[in-house]
Amino acid sequence: MIVASGIKKASCIFASLLALAASPAFGGAPALNVQKICKARETDARLLKSTPDQSLEDCVRGEEAAKQQLNSLWASTSAGSHHQCESEARSLGTTSYLDLLICVQIVEEMKADAQKKTEKH
Repeated sequence: MIVASGIKKASCIFASLLALAASPAFGGAPALNVQKICKARETDARLLKSTPDQSLEDCVRGEEAAKQQLNSLWASTSAGSHHQCESEARSLGTTSYLDLLICVQIVEEMKADAQKKTEKH
């Protein structure tokens, strides 16, 4: 039973990693569960005995809007930027479309600024 449970867990982890690794190849951002993200934010706020920044519905709308923006930007950004932002989000435990969108925008802006500085010299 323990072996079967371990194999099942490993399969789930592998499938999750495969989904993250495969999505850039198809030109789209990673697939995230928006409902889960927003419910977790709501739960975190309750645990901290504070009110959520926004309603569950507003959170879902905001994440869906960020997903659309990210998908249009994702195909035109480098794999290095994708990897950097996904890694940072996972290590901080904050993976959401809004987090990824902001990260990609910042990384790409920094690259563009560095390129401009290089061209000037």
